[in-house]
Amino acid sequence: MPRRTLPAAEDQAARFARQREADRTATAEDYVELIADLLREEGEARAVDLARRMGVSQATVTATVGRLQRDGLVETKPYRGLFLTEPGAALAAEAKARHDLVVRFLIAVGLDPATAEQDAEGLEHHASDKALAAFARFVAKAGGGTI
Repeated sequence: MPRRTLPAAEDQAARFARQREADRTATAEDYVELIADLLREEGEARAVDLARRMGVSQATVTATVGRLQRDGLVETKPYRGLFLTEPGAALAAEAKARHDLVVRFLIAVGLDPATAEQDAEGLEHHASDKALAAFARFVAKAGGGTI
């Protein structure tokens, strides 16, 4: 195997900065995507449901929802749960489309659907736009990789 050389310091720093930004936005994307799914499937999204489905404490959900409210992505209504703002709904739709594309790609390259769903949870936030475009081209040539 050929030996890998270190990239230029500026290039490597940019890669790590991009990774840190993806980590920061992943939580917001996961939350708004789940809120949208709950609203669609169950008619409501409650903090207790988010905590249960994400495997985190209700205190963690409360803190995260507070941040999402400050960012203008989520609204809360007394005795009615959580709702997405227009920007929150747009972010949820983008996150869902990315997730579905990554799942279809992983299935198209031979992964079973359950593992593809699991692995897509991390990959969807960290793949570049160029990588996602390549995934889409591959999936289109492979016949769709249905979910």
